[in-house]
Amino acid sequence: VALQASGGGSVQAGDSLRLSCAASGGTLSNYGMAWFRKAPGKEREFVAFIWYSGTITHSADSVKGRFTISRDNAKNTLYLEMNSLKPEDTAVYYCAKRTRPYVSSNYYNAREYDSWGQGTQVTVSS
Repeated sequence: VALQASGGGSVQAGDSLRLSCAASGGTLSNYGMAWFRKAPGKEREFVAFIWYSGTITHSADSVKGRFTISRDNAKNTLYLEMNSLKPEDTAVYYCAKRTRPYVSSNYYNAREYDSWGQGTQVTVSS
């Protein structure tokens, strides 16, 4: 499965963005999906996870209440709605597909994912 992330950009603090991750060459509908991000000089970090059915989601404490992960299995697409953006949200955002279907545990571990999008840059200025 190939993943293509889009929707990043340069915004002001307090603005919103919606990231999309479209899949081709296979279905996402049986797999949990996640967003990770990597800021300059920092390690890649978990942002949000959604179970294959969309009924379970998890978010990092740093984005809870501001970011919402969702998916449309009919469109084979993952989303990340980002509101109240802060300068510390500046990073390259990556979507990722879990290696094993139907699994919801250990969702924060990047090693549990085998397909990654190319990344989309989000820059938030104060």
